[in-house]
Amino acid sequence: MEDSELIKEIKEGNIELYSELMHRYERKMYAFVYHMLRSSGLEHLAEDLVSETFYKAYRSLHSFREVDASFSTWVYTIARNTVLSELRKQRTANVPLEESGYVPVASADTAPEQAMLISERLVKVREAINNLPDKQRTAIILREYDQLDYQEISNILGQTVSSVKSLLFRARMSVKNQLQSYFFEPIYEEYEGMKNR
Repeated sequence: MEDSELIKEIKEGNIELYSELMHRYERKMYAFVYHMLRSSGLEHLAEDLVSETFYKAYRSLHSFREVDASFSTWVYTIARNTVLSELRKQRTANVPLEESGYVPVASADTAPEQAMLISERLVKVREAINNLPDKQRTAIILREYDQLDYQEISNILGQTVSSVKSLLFRARMSVKNQLQSYFFEPIYEEYEGMKNR
């Protein structure tokens, strides 16, 4: 059954089908919410906030219109607003990046030094993303980690597609600038006395 068919059935009174709808999105929602909470040290709240998200979605399902957005986009928006509301309550300025489910595991034949370097680089990238302003951070998480398209991200953030592209461009440039000294070694020019040899 497609999401739209499930939602139609639920609206007509088959509320037991809502658990099927939840099941389809619970892992993605958990990963997204965990991302948002991690750098604030509140990832232990992820499960509760996902439950709250699905509860809010259920209570508002009668007002959901597929013409405006897909169910996944709509529930991402509810999740984002729920997390931001909780962060405001906690008086926490940072909206975090989550690594759950996204950290590559080094293969068994990878040397320990390489595994350590990969791990260190991932930490640096996460730190750089965590330093981004809220909308840039959310946009880059949705695009790079959750693989959403520009239109879905624009619906979630309440921005135009061109604004989303601009947010992503600024986010990527900021991350690149923050990591420049770490990832890119300077190219040394030839010493002056050696040029004529």
